[in-house]
Amino acid sequence: MREIVLDTETTGFEPADGDRIVEIGAVELLNHVPTGRTYHQYINPERSMPKEAFEVHGLGDDFLRDKPVFADIAAAFVEFVGDDKLIIHNAAFDMKFLNAELGWLDRPLLPMEQAIDTLGIARRRFPGAPASLDALCRRFGIDNSSRTLHGALLDSEILAEVYLELIGGKQPGLVLSPETKKTEKTVDDTWRAMPRQTPLPSRLTEEEAASHRSFVEQMGSGSLWVGKT
Repeated sequence: MREIVLDTETTGFEPADGDRIVEIGAVELLNHVPTGRTYHQYINPERSMPKEAFEVHGLGDDFLRDKPVFADIAAAFVEFVGDDKLIIHNAAFDMKFLNAELGWLDRPLLPMEQAIDTLGIARRRFPGAPASLDALCRRFGIDNSSRTLHGALLDSEILAEVYLELIGGKQPGLVLSPETKKTEKTVDDTWRAMPRQTPLPSRLTEEEAASHRSFVEQMGSGSLWVGKT
């Protein structure tokens, strides 16, 4: 199972107002394990960077001026993500921007059902608790000390760790024995206690049995034991 943990940085909050993507970072997971394969791209937004956005990610006009525009990287990006699940924190935001960029190029959009929103998962697991990426790092003891500014690739790497914790810890499907192929008929090897076909012989000697009978007789007729031997 291939999954892509993804994050973007933008010039603002709304592509309909002219905001654009300036950075994409993504980390590949295979069966919930990072493969080491990543995607990272800075993008020239073809507009000036608002001061408020610059204070979030530190990507300014001078740095982005010589970077490729989205049209130049769209094909490589789409090829990298494919149709595999996209793990995104606050998925509606990133998907809105990605599909705006793709739509402006008349390219097919990414279906919303392709995205898994870790923000939603966190809110369901911890109702009423802070669910930001920094808050989840504190909850799970994940080191995010290098996150002085937002960065798409760094945030994707951190989110990958958070995601694995949210779904039950690292490598939730890990087994210690080789996987066996399923067949049409499976053998149920669960141990169950079964009655013995031949009862074990009594270990009580005749002398012990006689002593027990004598003891019960001495207890008298009012004893609950009488008649039960």
